[in-house]
Amino acid sequence: MARGYFNVPVAVNEPVKGYAPGSPEREELLATYKEMYKGNVDVPMHINGKEVRTGNTKNITPPHDHQHVVGQYHTADKSHVDEAIATALSAREAWSSVSWTERASIFLKAAELLAGPYRAKMNAATMIAQSKNVHQAEIDAACEMIDFFRFNVQYMIDIFKDQPQSAPGIWNRVEYRPLEGFVYAISPFNFTSIAANLPAAAALMGNVVVWKPSDHQAYSAQVIVDLFKEAGLPDGVINVVYGDPVLISDICLSSPDFSGLHFTGSTTVFKNLWKQIGNNIHTYKTYPRIVGETGGKDFIWAHNSANPLQVATAITRGSFEYQGQKCSAASRAYIPTSIWDAVLNHLKQQTSSLKMGSPENPDNFVNAVIHEGSFDKIAKYIDAAKNSDDAEIIIGGGHDKSKGYFIEPTVILAKNATYETMTTELFGPVMTIYLYEDKDWEASLKLVDESTEYALTGAIFSTDRYIVEKASKALENSAGNFYINDKPTGAVVGQQPFGGARASGTNDKAGSAQNLLRWTSVRLIKETFVTPQDYKYPFLG
Repeated sequence: MARGYFNVPVAVNEPVKGYAPGSPEREELLATYKEMYKGNVDVPMHINGKEVRTGNTKNITPPHDHQHVVGQYHTADKSHVDEAIATALSAREAWSSVSWTERASIFLKAAELLAGPYRAKMNAATMIAQSKNVHQAEIDAACEMIDFFRFNVQYMIDIFKDQPQSAPGIWNRVEYRPLEGFVYAISPFNFTSIAANLPAAAALMGNVVVWKPSDHQAYSAQVIVDLFKEAGLPDGVINVVYGDPVLISDICLSSPDFSGLHFTGSTTVFKNLWKQIGNNIHTYKTYPRIVGETGGKDFIWAHNSANPLQVATAITRGSFEYQGQKCSAASRAYIPTSIWDAVLNHLKQQTSSLKMGSPENPDNFVNAVIHEGSFDKIAKYIDAAKNSDDAEIIIGGGHDKSKGYFIEPTVILAKNATYETMTTELFGPVMTIYLYEDKDWEASLKLVDESTEYALTGAIFSTDRYIVEKASKALENSAGNFYINDKPTGAVVGQQPFGGARASGTNDKAGSAQNLLRWTSVRLIKETFVTPQDYKYPFLG
């Protein structure tokens, strides 16, 4: 193999643009937002490279202005899902035979297009339909997606370089083949980058995909499809269908050619899909790969040696950025009584300055939650806390859905460690805090570990290294992404591979080589140069 064959553009993290007042990127993004906001986008399904419009449409409405319609997307019936599967399987032979360099070039080009001409459009679509502010859209829809594309190419190369040893006269090598069949990707609303990565990671490794984006992410999903097409992705490799998730999943999971599930979403849905796959196991040609990132009840734990301002800042950022709708968002905290007054004072000062409203105004830190169902669930728990003897609202607590699904950043003080908002995933801007006596810090770690079924992210704060070590050990199974003296959000591709265990997923670490390995099937090839012609070994004489 020629020297430099494995050389590709260096995988480095995409710089985050600041969008400061008066900056060119701010002006471009806000102009793009306004233009797309007043438009009427028609989002088709994409099957074999063709735009499929069924006429069975649903409206796309911004969560922060739910009476305003920016467009519609088309939904599938059984025939469309069947066609998507058949198309993917038809494309598989050609796509799986394409050299890894050609596959890599497509996603490297996608990264460059997104870093340039697609950046404002991708961010604006995310701001409009997913109600992310300027900064949250930038770090997700632009930077993280670019990072996924670039780093996944580097990880693929690293995987291919991993080859077995060969003895004299023998050449051993492994082929990293795509799975035999198609991969079914189900992506969430909350991260545009995850929506792109779930089908792209499998496709990069030579697989074909049926992709069902969240209905609430259809606008930015269309921009992703446009991006892939301009980058040169062949027809039929990634097929996109919208609509009834039960219908689509039933059809995909009943196909003998189903070979893998790449999922991000709720724990309950993932468990039900896993059960369905198990029930269908005798149907499949191969054992399917199941990769999922699911729910979380992510924590912040502080020791009395912690800096109160740092703890408060971690709560404000970790709990209320993107309205607490990040998979990694902090939603429960354990604070020692000796530093509580200081933490609370800082927390009140910070939250009192948070502005809430449309993402079109870059001054707004908080925007709307994703839809009415989410709003109603969160509001129910907030109102219950107002009337509970076991909890009190100490910050926020307001909510209003007359124009948009707005919920104030809310802090609940729980009187017992198992109060319902300490253990239930809400996926909203609600932080519940439990105070413990300083002397009970070890017991409080046990509460952190045992209070919920989840183990996605968590953070501890202490300036005492003995405490840091003990807490890290006590909580080793409590979080797949564990942060020391930092908030539990903000994982960066190439720096903090993301994923958790327990009811939080299979911990296959998106943004790492571990994830890509799940979409390969290894074939070992042993070639003997001088083949034996006598069956006898030396011991036989």
